Amino acid sequence: MSDWSPTANADALRLRARLYATIRAFFAERGVLEVETPMLSVAGNTDPNIRSFSLEFSGRTDGAPRTRWLRTSPEFPLKRLLAGGVGDCYELGRVFRDGEAGGRHNPEFTMLEWYRVGWDHTRLIDETVALVQTALALVGRSARVVRVAYRDLYRDALGIDPFHDDDTTLRAALGDVRIDPERLTRDDWLDLLMTHRLQPTFAEDEVRVVVDYPATQCALAKIRRDDDQPAVAERFELYLGPLELANGYHELTDADEQRARFLRDHEVRCSRAEALPPIDEALLAALHDGLPDCAGVALGVDRLLMAMLGTACIADVLAFDFARA
Repeated sequence: MSDWSPTANADALRLRARLYATIRAFFAERGVLEVETPMLSVAGNTDPNIRSFSLEFSGRTDGAPRTRWLRTSPEFPLKRLLAGGVGDCYELGRVFRDGEAGGRHNPEFTMLEWYRVGWDHTRLIDETVALVQTALALVGRSARVVRVAYRDLYRDALGIDPFHDDDTTLRAALGDVRIDPERLTRDDWLDLLMTHRLQPTFAEDEVRVVVDYPATQCALAKIRRDDDQPAVAERFELYLGPLELANGYHELTDADEQRARFLRDHEVRCSRAEALPPIDEALLAALHDGLPDCAGVALGVDRLLMAMLGTACIADVLAFDFARA
């Protein structure tokens, strides 16, 4: 007989409900509009490190594609709303990523994503920290805040320069961590150093904000070029203890540059013999017509609940995890 019981206990489910109410109150006080956007799209996420679910629609499409892609985040439709003049907005809902199941991952999970018009990523950092501190207060906790540049983090903790040191140096810094090097890029090695060497050392009672990522890790962020300094992405990631909670950008508004990045993603996917999700032409059209200057951030709600409860197992905060869905 299969195990029908919930994976989270009643207290965890009640805390989730309280957290949702807190999030909605937080944004209502700040005049940020809650919206809902489609979970199924004709376009997919081209990011080579994210795998999307797809399905075939059997009904009438009037010539539109039958293949639809489950969203990996609500980012693209939210930006279309911004281009349409909606203003500051957020969405709290389910997203889906194929191949991600384990202690800290579930193929469907809850994401909070919001955008602030006229803000840059540095201002958004302060609001993201405020939201996390508000959530921690629900369980009688708080955390000290540390802000560090990506380059300084790697230099101070590992003695390497992530902007200039070669792949051999980066691989050596992994120590006894053994990874199959086939098809791994320089940014893959940097990511492995973050997850295997750096994150495990982050203090449990600390919110750590990492800023100024290498330009090669810009994703959908603007790139800043300062005199005599390496170009950096105007991007931040926020960690609570060893858990990555949020990823934010000063958003790219250039449609031509965004298309070029999507095409580079396709090149990487082709080299790995992976599926090529269709590029989101609606997003590119919205950028072309005018996305306002803005900053946005996506926060993993299940990860936040894990940190609030002090558990390393995502099943402890889900009514039913993937194995019992």
